[in-house]
Amino acid sequence: MRIIALEEHMLSKDVLAAMGPPPASLAGVSEQLDDLGAGRLALMDAAGIDVQVLSAVSWGVQALEPVRSLELSRQLNQRMAETVVAHPGRFAAFAALPMSDPSAAAVELHRCVEELGFVGAMIHGQTNGVFLDDPVNEPVLAAAEALEVPLYLHPAPPPPAVAAAYFSGLEPAVAGALSTAAWGWHAECGLHVLRMVANGVFERFAGLQLLVGHMGEMLPFSLARADERLSPLLARTRTVADTLHAHLLVTTSGYTTTAPLQCALAVFGADRILFSVDHPFADSAAATAWLTSAPLSPGDREKIAHGNAERLLRL
Repeated sequence: MRIIALEEHMLSKDVLAAMGPPPASLAGVSEQLDDLGAGRLALMDAAGIDVQVLSAVSWGVQALEPVRSLELSRQLNQRMAETVVAHPGRFAAFAALPMSDPSAAAVELHRCVEELGFVGAMIHGQTNGVFLDDPVNEPVLAAAEALEVPLYLHPAPPPPAVAAAYFSGLEPAVAGALSTAAWGWHAECGLHVLRMVANGVFERFAGLQLLVGHMGEMLPFSLARADERLSPLLARTRTVADTLHAHLLVTTSGYTTTAPLQCALAVFGADRILFSVDHPFADSAAATAWLTSAPLSPGDREKIAHGNAERLLRL
């Protein structure tokens, strides 16, 4: 069975250095993030992963002042492009975008897809407090729709005001975990998607497809409640749930337990779920072992492992 992994991160050491002191979450994985050669391929082979779709850990880059953000985004994109060319059939890539300048980000997305063959873009949460439903970001949404490529919305650390309100008074390491991968940024990413629905993004960009990781960023569990309470206020022909069933796809990144998978299957169905590891923040071999043993029909396993990615990303 072919296995395609969609949320597999990289970050060049030179870009990491340009961003300033590394966050604690990246300090222990910088070598793996920078390795786009033999070490990464050996790990993929050992885990049985045929293709990684690369994405930069670029939340610190996308929020920089526009000129610097564009410069570093292009460096990251060039490194990923060189990797795709150097190892035919083993890698694809999501573009890093300078979201502090949405017009420049749209141009960079066109360049990455049309010239470099990228399969979409990854955006890390809000940018300096601005969410994707803000009209200022419409150039990026329009570019993704016109190019017929998805946007992958990945969580990002909270803005300072949110961090102060929710995570102050905690030991720093605990606050750091609780505000990000232990809970906080997953909740914010799910909220970000609901903001996009509430503000009519998918009515204005009817062809847009949005990916989120981590088994749906809490949305499968809570969608019925959000649909019940929010849909009557929007007074649209489609409900919140119907909108997300048409525009949202979910990846498994970081999740290797059965209950969240069953919830995502029940809410979104196997046609809207794709496999991811979350390398190097999760173990590739453990993720593929779970994929091959999870309680799935043979057809659904094939869809999640590779079929849906091949269709969505034209791989």
